[in-house]
Amino acid sequence: MKIIVATRNAGKVRELEAMLGQLGYTVESLLDHPDAPETDETGVTFEENAELKSREAARYFGVPVLSDDSGLEVDALDGAPGVYSARFAGEAKSDAANNALLLEKLAGVEGEARSARFVCVLSLAKPTGETLTVRGTLEGRINEEPRGSNGFGYDPLFDIPFLGRTAGELNKDEKAAISHRGNALRLLGDQLRPFLEEN
Repeated sequence: MKIIVATRNAGKVRELEAMLGQLGYTVESLLDHPDAPETDETGVTFEENAELKSREAARYFGVPVLSDDSGLEVDALDGAPGVYSARFAGEAKSDAANNALLLEKLAGVEGEARSARFVCVLSLAKPTGETLTVRGTLEGRINEEPRGSNGFGYDPLFDIPFLGRTAGELNKDEKAAISHRGNALRLLGDQLRPFLEEN
């Protein structure tokens, strides 16, 4: 069965493709459909943005669509960058610039005060507008310097205390086993097929 994933983020596509593949689904993304419209992410929560994207894309394609809205919440920054994670340092959506700005804003903040979490909200929508939405998280801390070249976004700065490694130091299987996206997909897993086959 095919699911379209409403993102043009190649990193997210790779992660979702690997995880959904294990559940028996083939994945297409907006990278395969360059003419598909871009959704304005006007929501103030991850849930609102994920549902906006999945509903609009499901109406456009006429098939079920899975969308992901995810980001980083840093406690010392009152939950920022939050829904603005991808464009924290500007509309260019540069990982390097976002990471540099994050380190700059956390200058002088030490130890446990650098606590943070990755959040992933997945929303699966039918063309009728019905949605199934779940949230997964991964708790950690922001390192003072990047480590590792795997993953994308804030991964090289995100330290996972119980592993003693950053998300950027994990291979894709290690990351999928504990990541916010993996946790959200596991929550979605058992509900996925009944939701799609309903009606």
